Amino acid sequence: MAGVQTAVALREQGFAGTVTLIGAEPHQPYDRPPLSKAVLLGTAEGSAFDVDFEALGIEVRLGCEALGLGPGAHVLDTSAGPVPYDVLVLATGAEPIRLPGAEGVPGVHLLRTLDDAERLRPVLARQHDIVVVGAGWIGAEFATAAREAGCAVTVVEAADRPLAGALPAEVAAPMAAWYADAGADLRTHARVERVEPGTVVLDDGTRVPAGAVVVGIGARPATAWLAGSGVELGAHGEVVADAHLRTSVPDVYAVGDCASFPSARYGERLLVHHWDNALQGRGRWPPTSSAPPPAARLPSTTRCRTSGPSSSGASSSTRATTRRPTPPCGAETLPDPPGPSAGCARTVWSPCSPWGVRATWHRAGG
Repeated sequence: MAGVQTAVALREQGFAGTVTLIGAEPHQPYDRPPLSKAVLLGTAEGSAFDVDFEALGIEVRLGCEALGLGPGAHVLDTSAGPVPYDVLVLATGAEPIRLPGAEGVPGVHLLRTLDDAERLRPVLARQHDIVVVGAGWIGAEFATAAREAGCAVTVVEAADRPLAGALPAEVAAPMAAWYADAGADLRTHARVERVEPGTVVLDDGTRVPAGAVVVGIGARPATAWLAGSGVELGAHGEVVADAHLRTSVPDVYAVGDCASFPSARYGERLLVHHWDNALQGRGRWPPTSSAPPPAARLPSTTRCRTSGPSSSGASSSTRATTRRPTPPCGAETLPDPPGPSAGCARTVWSPCSPWGVRATWHRAGG
């Protein structure tokens, strides 16, 4: 998402130079949220972005893995050979954390890529007993999809509630009802001691039958390949970027899940592993200049995405997209929208937000 958005943004603002999009996977660039929903359940074959790269003059190199970086020579080392650059944007995202001790055990799966989703399709079709390790977003979405497919699902979570690392207790605790509504067995305060073929053993000695195990215990920035490059990495292995997403070496930027950036709103550095962060990152960096351009130079796309269990138990998502030129830094109040909300709300656009441009609704009189 972050890489595609960056490449498209360059063309949208009139950049006429060479744009090359490099990806390690063999597939056309695709959206990840459907992988745990329609693609996993077989109701969609893929989720490729609806972008005509050829028409935009964007060269896409697939199956080309980044192996190292030589910023002095302005060269990216890849599995297909060196690639020179004038400006480089790092958009390598994040990679899932593997369950310690489960490497090589048959039937243990991750769900991050299109290939992962395709490997899990026949698992659901066989209606295995499935153990999901981790009650985060991936755990919730996979568990509801697996239940819809007719599988018996047990979710084990080391914390005392779902989404403990993402949301406050008062917000996350009620989400335990998602699992009950879907017919999944949620076990909190449950740590995995080890995984054996056909069984997950918890730290209290409980043995849970598992025809398959799906691990969703978080992700870390995919930046190991930058070792020795001079690009500064943070405590979590993320690329340390400034407010315009510049890294510590010249002509190299970083966007999306692989980078952290300072937030004026929260007064701290943010590392956000979320679809919307990858989408909005293009509004924070200056792609055609070594100095930050006026905000008005970069057209912006604002998308709102909400996720939650649908009536069938599977997670659903909704997106609303608005395109308009970004105003100069500051806030612009737009006219009241038509319809029943007229006179009750206004839209304020502010490109100074650390998240990019945002639409904020205010009631009349405050």
